[in-house]
Amino acid sequence: MNYRNPIPTVDIIIELIDRPHRPIILIERQNSPFGWAIPGGFVDYGEQVEVAARREALEETSLEVELIEQFLVYSNPERDRRKHTISIVFIATAQGEAKAGDDAKNLGIFEPWQVPTNLCFDHDRILYDYWLYRNNRIRPRLG
Repeated sequence: MNYRNPIPTVDIIIELIDRPHRPIILIERQNSPFGWAIPGGFVDYGEQVEVAARREALEETSLEVELIEQFLVYSNPERDRRKHTISIVFIATAQGEAKAGDDAKNLGIFEPWQVPTNLCFDHDRILYDYWLYRNNRIRPRLG
């Protein structure tokens, strides 16, 4: 039998705690699919998801992050048109000057009212859930 399994990924919502209103970092992707995204990427074989989250954050933003909590898991088979992925989303904090790195074309720091509309994958849904949780401490319903 030939089994096919979803591929694990991580996304890291990084709050800049040394700035007013704790804005978040988004990256503009250099590769397809193009647009803005939460920093993140694939979990390497043999790697813990927490290690992958810190590694991806550093590679894409040049910042060392502190993981605050594991937020939610997003697994809609349509979330990434390239292949079926499962994203474990973390909320993290960081300080300092972020710089675009790895496969990031650009990097932006955004307040909730400034987030671009051309978000990749299901990052609009993830950020909607995150803002609801951050502002009201309401954890979104699954499904």
